[in-house]
Amino acid sequence: VQLQASGGGLVQAGDSLRLSCAASGRTFSGYAMGWFRQAPGKEREFVAIITSRSVTTYADAVKGRFTISRDNTKNTVYLQINSLKSEDTAVYYCAAKIVSGNHLYTADQSYDYWGQGTQVTVSS
Repeated sequence: VQLQASGGGLVQAGDSLRLSCAASGRTFSGYAMGWFRQAPGKEREFVAIITSRSVTTYADAVKGRFTISRDNTKNTVYLQINSLKSEDTAVYYCAAKIVSGNHLYTADQSYDYWGQGTQVTVSS
């Protein structure tokens, strides 16, 4: 499985972005897909997950501003980010876990495959 993240950029506080993560493989619908981020000098942290059955959960820091979604016809998962804050500045990674069901995997070591990351920089 190969994951290609895109959509990052330099934006101003309050702006919106939509990150995309395109996955290879014919069984994308059976993957749980997660987004993580890593800010400079910090450990990678969980952001959001969408299960194969489209159940979602979010980190507390992003609830109400971030929305994860998936389009199985395009083998793509999205992360809509609204009301960006300077503390959202990070490299954002998508990850795939080859599992179906509704378990919500929030630990990065649970995931099987990772994309290369896309940089989001928010200026205040």
